Amino acid sequence: MKYILVIGDGMADDPVEELGGKTPLEAADKPFIDELARKGVLGAAKNCPAGFPVGSETAIMSLFGCSPKLYYTGRAPIEAAAQGIALVPGDAAYRCNMVCYEDAAVPMMEKRILSHSAGSIEAEDSNALVTDLFAHPDFAPLAEKAGMSVTPGSSFRHIAVQHNADIQGLKLIPPHDHLKEVIGPLMPSGCENAKVLTELMVKAHEILNHHPINERRRAEGKMPANGIWFWAEGTAAQLPNFPEKYGHGGGVVSAVPLCHGIAQLVGLQPVHVAGATGEWDTNYENKVAAGLKLLEKDDFLAIHLEGPDEATHNHDLPHKLDCIRDLSARVVRPIHDALRERGEDFRMLIVSDHRTIMKTGAHGAAPVPFILYDSRVEEGSGLSYTEENGLKGPFVEDGVNLMSMLFDI
Repeated sequence: MKYILVIGDGMADDPVEELGGKTPLEAADKPFIDELARKGVLGAAKNCPAGFPVGSETAIMSLFGCSPKLYYTGRAPIEAAAQGIALVPGDAAYRCNMVCYEDAAVPMMEKRILSHSAGSIEAEDSNALVTDLFAHPDFAPLAEKAGMSVTPGSSFRHIAVQHNADIQGLKLIPPHDHLKEVIGPLMPSGCENAKVLTELMVKAHEILNHHPINERRRAEGKMPANGIWFWAEGTAAQLPNFPEKYGHGGGVVSAVPLCHGIAQLVGLQPVHVAGATGEWDTNYENKVAAGLKLLEKDDFLAIHLEGPDEATHNHDLPHKLDCIRDLSARVVRPIHDALRERGEDFRMLIVSDHRTIMKTGAHGAAPVPFILYDSRVEEGSGLSYTEENGLKGPFVEDGVNLMSMLFDI
């Protein structure tokens, strides 16, 4: 028996006016996922516990059977683990996004944040910018005084580590939840260390705004990465061992450090795939091929698609619909068909980790629909895969329990 977890990050949503009041799941062309929903168990789950951040950092932790109530210390430490960054007592890790502020002739604090990802900046430009920044003679002394270093990551996602950091009471805000808002009220707050982080962010904008790479990007019609944004703070994380808990080993195919970090921490194999972008244009075929190869020797595969979430943060409805369509046709169907052809019995859990709301571009805490499909069963809910239909089936109050349901234990 093989076991597959498919995560369509942020594909669940609220009704969208442009779709005549339908959600993207209701409007998208996804006949194969709908077929599996009709043959399988269709329900709804709450993956982000109350009192914790509503986002992939808690939702995906839950999906891997790790209760955020017990193990969550912040998002950045998980991503740090994916990059092999070892945190010691007193260290704090932060996500350091490359962001885009508007080009306006006003003080920085009056500018609006236009993109949490600097327009989905390419890794080459992003890594060069953050490396140049931390080496700049006007920035390096401030970073050294703050006890901070940076490790370039993938695309806009970098990890900053601050030694001897006091994050008690620190309030950092996810940039993707506040696009097109004035940044002044969104800056770090809550403790003395917030002033240190703010000083670094202000100096970064001064240096990056007219960096040659950003001037080139403007000339090419691209967004400049003219700022950095600290968020997702936390201390070293430890998670329970997945193979020991569930009796099955395997790997995680994803383009984002968060998923690879969780894999690293729970004892699964992080699988990196050529052409995996974390966007709507990711290489679906390579991700599927890598997943099927892993299943030749292991029992468990998790395959994560970031595209629906990023499209929603960017208020890009057409690409959100495309991502849902492609998840159905280019991920779920070929995995299903290949395992059928191999003569393998399998169980598949298809789920959105959280809602991402097209109207606001932010995450939503409402329950998300899931499908639990067993290749040996031909009759199930009889319903298509939508948020409303999910609420008609079993309700899982704590998404931590979904993994046990997948393994039927």
